[in-house]
Amino acid sequence: MNRLSKIAGLFTAVCTLSSLHAVALHPREMPDSFPIPQRAVVATGDPEQAGALVAVLYDTHDLHYADPSAPRFLFFDRKGKVALGIGGYIKGTMQYDFGGAIDDGASFTTYDIPVPNNPAQREQFFANANHSTIFLQLVGRSEKFGYYQVYAQTQFTGGGSTGYGLQLKQAYLKVGYVTAGLANSTFVDGGAGTPGIDDQGPAGEMSRKNVLVRYVPRFSDHFSGGIGVEMPSVTETLSESTQKINQRVPDIPVYVQYEWGGGNSHIRLSGLLRNLSYRDLATQKNRFATGWAVQLSGMAKLTRNFLVYYQGAYGHGYGAYINDLGGQGYDLVYSSENGKMKAPAMSNYEFGARYDFTSSLFATLSYSEARTYKQWQLPADSYRSGRYLGVNAFYNIVPDLTVGVQYLYGRRKNYSGETGRANRIMAMLQYNF
Repeated sequence: MNRLSKIAGLFTAVCTLSSLHAVALHPREMPDSFPIPQRAVVATGDPEQAGALVAVLYDTHDLHYADPSAPRFLFFDRKGKVALGIGGYIKGTMQYDFGGAIDDGASFTTYDIPVPNNPAQREQFFANANHSTIFLQLVGRSEKFGYYQVYAQTQFTGGGSTGYGLQLKQAYLKVGYVTAGLANSTFVDGGAGTPGIDDQGPAGEMSRKNVLVRYVPRFSDHFSGGIGVEMPSVTETLSESTQKINQRVPDIPVYVQYEWGGGNSHIRLSGLLRNLSYRDLATQKNRFATGWAVQLSGMAKLTRNFLVYYQGAYGHGYGAYINDLGGQGYDLVYSSENGKMKAPAMSNYEFGARYDFTSSLFATLSYSEARTYKQWQLPADSYRSGRYLGVNAFYNIVPDLTVGVQYLYGRRKNYSGETGRANRIMAMLQYNF
């Protein structure tokens, strides 16, 4: 049995298991009455009749720290059957790079570290606010489908990393267990990401937004799963005898998850299957390579004040899903055989921790790495690995107004053995609304 058959069999088994459990789905319970937070501004309607809808608006399960959490401004219809929330945050950052600088705006991307270090680019001062965001979230409930949501989020990075321009970040419709639209990939575990100021995030963190259709059933208070059909995004490193063509098969991610502690802790096992198409110019044929990955991720609240985060994956040709490798040509690379391409082997991981000193002050630490393997046919200056260390401290001056400081260290290593390094001190002021 070849590798493709084995992987396909694994995914079929997972999907079949999900189908067998579907007869006993267990929706997440929402309280009929939910106290309106003091921060909320109710513009119209009677919130007392829409307590469950407010609970949905303030549900933060599976959100990354960088995602906006709950809307400040609430609108209700007269019967309390539909709620509209408007929220977001204004985020400004200032940074100073030393011992090596990354010319990538406010994002600290270890892939972009010059190798070797550029003497003309050793220091840098930069400030901007283009990662501020605004979102709309409409929530309703029908007797036939249960809860439904419409969500749209924008940010201001449409002008590039150093410019300003409105850009769509997420836009999806969620009805019951089904989500359709532009959203975080099913292969991304948002809750496993360590809080930080840097919007790029750790080198080995899983991060990807796709146009998708996703089914996420709950089997009990503790067990849930998910399967998605997602738009593939593939970048290649081509040779003279290979050519980029349109993709013909969607990416298929799946996962199973166990959570405890009221959703404050969870562990997730995920899988990803990709069919990566390309043109073999030597034989004038369209060919494909199989991409796949497995991931273990989660978070655990060990004490009242201490949380840990973790995620790690290994596979072939899933570079589009890794922070450091997304868009860098590592989904497919040319092989030593004329006209052929392959899905390169790679891995990524992140470990993080958070400690709450008080209700207003907390600190985080994260260490992460992304790595490719045995790509000797590529040029010597090709990326082999990137490492990322981040130390953060956050303080809530008043509710919704947060200041933070961060130290970042990054290192890129090429297949030649040469390395480049960068250091950054970053400060943040953020107001959530």
